[in-house]
Amino acid sequence: MANIHILYGSSTGATEAAAQQLAALLGAEAKPIAAASPEDFEADLLILGSSTWGYGELQDDWAAGIALLDAADLSGRKVAVFGTGDSVGFADTFANALGILADKAVERGATLVGQVPAVGYAAVESLAVRDGNFVGLALDDTNEAEQTPDRIAAWAKELQAAI
Repeated sequence: MANIHILYGSSTGATEAAAQQLAALLGAEAKPIAAASPEDFEADLLILGSSTWGYGELQDDWAAGIALLDAADLSGRKVAVFGTGDSVGFADTFANALGILADKAVERGATLVGQVPAVGYAAVESLAVRDGNFVGLALDDTNEAEQTPDRIAAWAKELQAAI
């Protein structure tokens, strides 16, 4: 069985809830980035999650967590990213945190998996959209909460196929 680690930053609980749902579907454990150690980055599949705040910034707990990510050697590892945001109120920065985490993971040598077509979302103007796809799973519990469980379930199946 694949070794899967889920690390997330959550302020309002939406990203934490998504992490817990993913963990249940993938048979993994979800851990807040604030409680992470360097060993938590050693996985066959590393899943990183963050809500997007302010003008497209990572959730606050990632301020310290990004240093752990910067120090990690992700060569040969698969990384997927997910996050939450508001695609209507913050359409121009929706899910930017995914783009930040994805870029950092690739910079550290990871292979990015789990891209999602940017269709069916209220907004697609984001640092997380590349060639018509989100770099990972973008969730909008503010405006599209009814779609969240199905989006998580579909993404979990895609990730299982990737490992």
